[in-house]
Amino acid sequence: MASGAITPLARWRKRLWPVEGYEFKKFLPLIFIKFFISLTYGVLTTMKDAFVVTAKGGGAEVIPVLKGWLVLPIALGATLLYSRLANRFSRSTLFYGIICFFMAVIALFGFVLYPNVEALSPHASADWLLEVLGPQNSHWVSIYRNWIQSIFFVTAELWGSIVIFLLFWGFVNHICNFNEAKRCYNLFVAGGDLAQILVGPLVYYFTQKYVGAQFDTALQSLIGFILFFGIMIMALHWFLTRRVLTQDSRLYQPENKNQAFDQKTKLSLFESIKFIVRSRYLRAIAMMVIAYGLTINLTEVTWKANLKLAFPETGAYQGFMATISSSVGICSLCVTLFFGGILIRVLGWRFCALLPPIVIGSTSLIFLTLFIHPEWTAPLGVALQTTPLMLIVAFGAFQNVSSKMMKYAFFDPTKEMAFIPLDQESKVKGKAAIDVVGSRLGKSGAAWIQILLIQIIGSGSVLSITNFLLPVIGFTVFFWILSVRSLNKQFVTNKAATEA
Repeated sequence: MASGAITPLARWRKRLWPVEGYEFKKFLPLIFIKFFISLTYGVLTTMKDAFVVTAKGGGAEVIPVLKGWLVLPIALGATLLYSRLANRFSRSTLFYGIICFFMAVIALFGFVLYPNVEALSPHASADWLLEVLGPQNSHWVSIYRNWIQSIFFVTAELWGSIVIFLLFWGFVNHICNFNEAKRCYNLFVAGGDLAQILVGPLVYYFTQKYVGAQFDTALQSLIGFILFFGIMIMALHWFLTRRVLTQDSRLYQPENKNQAFDQKTKLSLFESIKFIVRSRYLRAIAMMVIAYGLTINLTEVTWKANLKLAFPETGAYQGFMATISSSVGICSLCVTLFFGGILIRVLGWRFCALLPPIVIGSTSLIFLTLFIHPEWTAPLGVALQTTPLMLIVAFGAFQNVSSKMMKYAFFDPTKEMAFIPLDQESKVKGKAAIDVVGSRLGKSGAAWIQILLIQIIGSGSVLSITNFLLPVIGFTVFFWILSVRSLNKQFVTNKAATEA
C-alpha cells in the first residue's frame, strides 16, 4: 500500500470524528456545552408537561393555552430585552447573565414554590371561576389555579428557545465557518443526543426512588443536577473564550478581521423582523421553523392527552416521558453519528433538509388517522393483548421519537448551516428573530388553532378536534417542502459566493 494511501479504518474514523488535531480544544468544549444545555432541557421537558397535565384541574388542553397565550408574548418580550442588552453588554456577559437568571428561577421553583404549592395555589377562587365559566373553559382556569407549575412550564420552554438556539447556536455560528460547520455540526447534535439518552435513567431513578409524599425530594434532587449543569455550561464557555479562541488564531477567523468574538451585537428585534420580511432567503428559513413547530405541536398534544389517561399520576407520567427522552437520544445519536454527517456530505443539504418534513408529516398523519379509526388497530391490540389506549400511546410514542430524531439529526444541522453563507448582519439579526420569534410562532400557532377549534366545538377536550387537524398538518407539510426547495436554490448560490 502506498505510504500516502488512506486505510478504510482511517476513512471511517475521519467520517465519525472529522476534527483536525489543532481543532480538538475548540470543538470538544462546544460539544460538552451542547451536552449540558441539552441535558438541562431534557430534564426540564420531562417535568414541565407532567406538572401541568397531571395537576389538579389540568390536562393536555392546558399546553396549547400556555404556549399560545403565555410563552409567545414572554418570548417576544425576552427577545426585545435581549436586543437591548446585546447593545450594552458583550456576548460573554450576556451569556452568563441569562444562564444565571434561568438557574435562579429554577432553584426558586424547586426549593421554595413547589414544596409549598398547596398553600400558594388559589384553589377556592379557581373553583369559583370554574363554576362561572363552565367546565368547557377549565383549561383557562387551570393556569390560574396552577400558576406555579405554569411558571415552570414557561421557563422550560424559554430555555429551549433562548439558551439552545439564541445563545448556543448563535455563538457557534459566530465562531465557526462553513467548512467547520459541514464537518462538525453533527458532533454538536450528537452531544445533545447523548444528553437525551442520560435524561431517562436520571429522571426515572429519582422518580422511582422518591414516590408519593417524597416526590419533593426527587424534584429537588433533579433541580440540584440542573444547577450543576448550569455551572458547567458557564465554566466551559469561559474556558473556550478566554483560554482557547484568544490563544490560537486558526480557531477563530471572522469575515471581518477586526471583529472580536466577544464584541457587542448591535441588534434590534424590529430590525430583525424587517430582515425576515425583506429577505426571501430568511423567509424560507422562517417557514421551515414555523412549519416544524406547527406540525409537531398539533400532533403532540393529542398524544399527551391520551398519555394522561394512561398515566394520571405525576411520577408515572414523568417516568414515561423520561423513557421517551432516552429513546429519542439513542435513536438520534445512532442516526447522527453513522448517517447524519455522512448524508449531508454525500447526498447534500437539500436531501437532508427534506427528510424532516417527509418523515414528521407522514408519521403525524398516520398517528392521527389511527386515533380517529381505532377499529383499524383492533386486531393488533388483540394479538398483543393490550388495550386500545395503550396501543395509541405506543403509536404516539413512536411518532414522537421519530419526529425528534429527525429534528436533532437533520432539521437542526441543516437549518443552522443555512445561516452561514449570510453576511454577519443578516446572521445575527435574522437568526435572533427566527430562532426565538419564529419557533414560538410555530408552537403558538398550533396552540391558537387548537384553542380556536376547542372553543368552536365547545367540548373542552383536545381529543374532539383531531379530525380538523389532519388537513392543517397536510397543508403545513406541503409548504414546508416548498420552502426547503426554494431555500436550496438560494443556499447553493450563497454557499458558492462564500467559498469563492
